[in-house]
Amino acid sequence: MSLSTQATPSPDMFRPPINRAMRDLDRSFFKKKLEIAAACVLDRTKISAYQKKLSQDILRLERLPPVRSVPPHLGLEKTARCLLLKPEIRHGGENESSWSPQLQELKNTHQVVVIPYQLELNYDYWNYHDIMSAILPDSEQAEIPVGFSAVGHVAHLNLRDQYLPYKHLIASVLMDKNPTIRTVINKTDDVGEENEFRTFRYEVLAGPDDMHVEVKEQDCVFRFDYSKVYWNTRLSTEHHRLVSKFQPGEAVCDVMAGVGPFAVPAAKKGVWVWANDLNPDSYSSLVENARRNKVSDFIRPFCSDGRTFIQTATSQCLLSSNSPKQHHSPFPTTTGKKPAGSRPPRSNPPPPTPSSEPKTFSHFILNLPATATSFLPAFIGLYAGHEALFAPGTDGGANKLPMVHVYCFSTKSDDNRAETAKIRREIGERLGFETGDEEMKLEVWDVRDVAPQKRMFCASFRLPREVAFRTTTTASTG
Repeated sequence: MSLSTQATPSPDMFRPPINRAMRDLDRSFFKKKLEIAAACVLDRTKISAYQKKLSQDILRLERLPPVRSVPPHLGLEKTARCLLLKPEIRHGGENESSWSPQLQELKNTHQVVVIPYQLELNYDYWNYHDIMSAILPDSEQAEIPVGFSAVGHVAHLNLRDQYLPYKHLIASVLMDKNPTIRTVINKTDDVGEENEFRTFRYEVLAGPDDMHVEVKEQDCVFRFDYSKVYWNTRLSTEHHRLVSKFQPGEAVCDVMAGVGPFAVPAAKKGVWVWANDLNPDSYSSLVENARRNKVSDFIRPFCSDGRTFIQTATSQCLLSSNSPKQHHSPFPTTTGKKPAGSRPPRSNPPPPTPSSEPKTFSHFILNLPATATSFLPAFIGLYAGHEALFAPGTDGGANKLPMVHVYCFSTKSDDNRAETAKIRREIGERLGFETGDEEMKLEVWDVRDVAPQKRMFCASFRLPREVAFRTTTTASTG
């Protein structure tokens, strides 16, 4: 049981009853009646003061308020209140040796009365870990399943084989103890094993088979069918990290955009996004999420192969800028009179400013860790014939070759040196270029652990001129 830093000794008495044979959850089984003592405060207005004075005596457990009503059978005033006391403090004159001097003083001056108190605990009191500790066999207590991904109202488990016999128990208790969860599923294969869209097979363990979810991230709302598209809640920090690198007015090419976790927040800050995904369901959700977050003017959605998209989007961006569109920044502004009694805003947002789509992309995102590096040959010769756009002084020297952010998996080590070297070598081989070149400025970012010996990384580098303008392919095309 999880106790506070001021928890009472001997917590075993507060743990739930044990039933290791339970296979169907019986909530009524989890009940306990504990005989303890309480300090009855006759003047309820002094409760706060007495709580401080009796801090050494009061029972303090998480989720267990120490202030209680007086048991009716005592016949005391309804305004009186009880302070629950630690189990080692007993009522009765012969037990006063266990009392603190403060408790004895309050009792002797008739400010409190120490009484017997029957404390009742039930299923609602104990948390998920408490209940599972009372159900699972002793042999399975070392690593009780506690981790899950919450995707809207869906809890996504990835149970180990030894816990599958208890999967429905685990799911029922988990749903009980997490009020926002209405459906619990367990993954039955690896992501992407069924198809190239990174979806997975699952079984419903508790609740309805409802995978239409709503997720909030970076002040954006995303809706999608979780059974048909890819979403990973554990990547929210990475989404924010990368989007923070984009500047309003830049153009970003999101090659594997999914439902828009990079594209929509970027568009919301005034970034032009060309967003693509091969999965038709992801594409549909991307379009809807752009509309829902009022950034459709800043997102061009596509549903095509990523390798082809890198080249066609680059060409179309160059052509579309010949007749540049102008849109206003999506930031809201305050207009008209303020309603009576309303609070003034902390700061006035800047007025919307026109922005034209640039001719070139500032960033490419390749978020398909299992195979994204195989898409890199598509960057060879990407801007061949357009060298003048990147010549010093062009457009005030504003045009730089794009940054490429490619995600990948590798092994794990304490310092990531071996992994960084391996990732650098693979990128160099794909591009036919020496990755140690200063122009490239290649950096490898540790994103997250995905398995005991597997880690996700993001390699970011500026596309080298020699690669971007190359007219003959010298690198391996994979």
